[in-house]
Amino acid sequence: MDSQNMSYQAGQAKGQTEEKANSMMEKAANAAHSAQESLQEVGQQMQAKAQGAAEAVKNATGMNNK
Repeated sequence: MDSQNMSYQAGQAKGQTEEKANSMMEKAANAAHSAQESLQEVGQQMQAKAQGAAEAVKNATGMNNK
């Protein structure tokens, strides 16, 4: 194998490695974004439940005078 062929193959391997790394980084970013959206949704649900519970306590104790 001559040095030009070895150099070509090394370049090919480097390009493939970079492509795989970019793909993995994109997948990781997508997973992180998905997790962030899920956490935001859970947070909103918890906030709504807490507000509902606070209203229920106010109603039960007669503190919700409208």
